[in-house]
Amino acid sequence: MKRTAINIVFTGHVDHGKSTLIGRLLIDTDSLPESKIEEVTNVSKELGKEAELAYVTDYLKEEREQNITIDTTQIHFKTRKRDYIIIDAPGHIEFIKNMITGTSQAEAAVLIVDVNEGVLEQTRRHVYLLNLLGIEKIVVVINKMDLVGFIEKRYLEVKDEIMKFLDELSLKPLCVIPISAREGENITHKSRIMPWYRGPCFLKALDYIRPDKVTYDKLPLRFPVQDIYLVDGNRIIVGKVASGYLHKGQEVVVLPSGEMQRVESIKTFNKDKKKAETFESIGICLHNTASIERGSILSQRDDVPKLSNTFNATVFWMSETPWIDTKPHELQCSTQEVTCRLDSITKKMNSSTLELLNKDMDRLLRYEVGEVVIKTERPVLTESFDYRSEFGRFVVKDEGYVVGVGIIM
Repeated sequence: MKRTAINIVFTGHVDHGKSTLIGRLLIDTDSLPESKIEEVTNVSKELGKEAELAYVTDYLKEEREQNITIDTTQIHFKTRKRDYIIIDAPGHIEFIKNMITGTSQAEAAVLIVDVNEGVLEQTRRHVYLLNLLGIEKIVVVINKMDLVGFIEKRYLEVKDEIMKFLDELSLKPLCVIPISAREGENITHKSRIMPWYRGPCFLKALDYIRPDKVTYDKLPLRFPVQDIYLVDGNRIIVGKVASGYLHKGQEVVVLPSGEMQRVESIKTFNKDKKKAETFESIGICLHNTASIERGSILSQRDDVPKLSNTFNATVFWMSETPWIDTKPHELQCSTQEVTCRLDSITKKMNSSTLELLNKDMDRLLRYEVGEVVIKTERPVLTESFDYRSEFGRFVVKDEGYVVGVGIIM
């Protein structure tokens, strides 16, 4: 039977125990070689500390010395039921851009909350970003129960606090689990120290998550061009099928030029193919590739999408410099890159408190979320995030740096 796989992001406030939880999970599921465990022990000794589970995932020397995760790390492990790709997203406020990068690749999330500190500003901001990026499958873990004597009262207080905020965003977690990542309580087996908790242990809760059903194969063809390679005198168009199918001999429309082309061949690293499916990364040869470049999009002949230079979106702004309508920025949606400007703001809010704001409506300030109208210098393909996420999310850049992230409404 074919095993399923699921991408799941671990997120939460800095120091609430994300990396420690992942380290514990990998060790308790025998997902690490002895050499890695020895490395963790040796590094801990060099820094004058006891064995730190967080070092399993915090590979960078700077992270180990500062005790913070500064990059998005992908880690593989498996249970009897399925395979997992864990995305360890940074919690520190200055690394929120990397957190967004990791979250955009996930279909489910684990939110870690320190039972001592409870729900903090960064916790609320991360929950909002999960909601913004359309992640609804959320497992909440209340960590460090060992620091409060594993008592139910404090667990219930923090659970009530996080549930109230989730409810404001119409999010319903799959479960809220009390754990101690450091002590290994309620991780891979039910804890005997917390008999008052009657729900699943953490590992069992992950197996309860239902992977997204792949429906993009039933949608019309969209093939964004990632790059063009010259191999043995042939120009090979490289990209990933965002939806639909491609087959040899198929007639396709190239956007934005509107030219009709025929697929001469479909190539992978080791062989030619007659057909390519949704999410498959391939190279293709067309009859004429002179007008095709990175950012071009291939669509099927009987379903050519309309391009537009104006669209509505929800944007989370991250730059210390406000976003105003007088300064051009670079917008990247799928492989499309185009200059854009902020046209207007219809509504904005504080991303941590969800408070609606009614001042400075001509600009978007740092960590504010705005419902905006964006104009691009030339027409691009954008689609609703709920319909097709590949063309429903984008980033805004300033001199190459990501300053905003958004979804198409």
